[in-house]
Amino acid sequence: MDPLTIRPAADCRYDIVSLGEVMLRLDPGEGRIRTARRFRAWEGGGEYNVARGLRRCFGKRAAIVTAFAANEVGLLMEDLILQGGVDTAHIKWDDYDGIGRTVRNGMNFTERGFGIRGAVGCSDRGNTAASQLKPGDIDWNRLFGELGVRWFHTGGIFAGLSETTGPVIIEATEAAKKYGTVVSYDLNYRPSLWKGFGGLEKCQEINREIARHVDVMIGNEEDFTACLGFQVEGADENLTDLEVGAFQQMIGRAVKDFPNFKATATTMRGVKSATVNDWGAMCWHDGQFYTATQRPGLEILDRVGGGDSFASGFIYGLMTFGDAQMAVEYGAAHGALAMTTPGDTTMASLNEVEKLVGGGGARVDR
Repeated sequence: MDPLTIRPAADCRYDIVSLGEVMLRLDPGEGRIRTARRFRAWEGGGEYNVARGLRRCFGKRAAIVTAFAANEVGLLMEDLILQGGVDTAHIKWDDYDGIGRTVRNGMNFTERGFGIRGAVGCSDRGNTAASQLKPGDIDWNRLFGELGVRWFHTGGIFAGLSETTGPVIIEATEAAKKYGTVVSYDLNYRPSLWKGFGGLEKCQEINREIARHVDVMIGNEEDFTACLGFQVEGADENLTDLEVGAFQQMIGRAVKDFPNFKATATTMRGVKSATVNDWGAMCWHDGQFYTATQRPGLEILDRVGGGDSFASGFIYGLMTFGDAQMAVEYGAAHGALAMTTPGDTTMASLNEVEKLVGGGGARVDR
């Protein structure tokens, strides 16, 4: 198996570029969507959250490739992205018709849940600009060849938005590989996205084609089963040895089908309640498995984006240390910290992540 080779920083404009939809998240705080009278606005998206985490927590140069309708909501989204430090130069802007008949921006209403009441999400993302991206819309040769990108990240949420977004990912990953850019992909299976065009069969067809171009594959047991068609024995919803065994089985299957995989990773979450989860992670790299420090009974404020923050910490660890154990520890620590604050995106600092990786606790820092 070829090693994971990352382009030198001096040769590239960006350390990380993500491809995906960014939505406006409307958050009722401690209340519920159905009874809210005010919402707090955040930006968020599975692929974008990874680039933002690498920029804000880990100080990496980041950009997003996406599309917006050119209206006030689109400009708000741009402003939120800029506040996160992510380069917006590669956003495609589509003309707005005044009412959203032909193109619009996506919104995501999300309540956090508490105790026995689980988190609830209600997406409003049909006919969005990002879902209408198609092959040929983005000059990938300029991005990867002229500007230079060390790491490219995308995922199954964007792939499932429409019949054209999967081919966009394939086009992008082929270009990334041409110029020596590492490609990571988070399977992030969402059945609601796929049921409109082909369901599970189409999901597996597209994801298995994309997987041929991926270096680092991220996903849990459900993701690998649904998106890549791997059935395993012993899967469990909780953080147990059975889930560890299931992940190891899946990876054994996956690397036979996709020998291009250089690393894989998964979070392992045991849901006790909406606000208390067991939390851990595991990765495979260079023929070996590595397990992060387990955090049973982790208290959670907002679980949305925890997996994306794991991915950004994991990528940072591989990019910075080239060490799988460090990578999975940084990923698990960053994901845990991200779930202690509201919104999809991280508010953690690198010092906080390093403290947690080093075994530090929650004592007051003065």
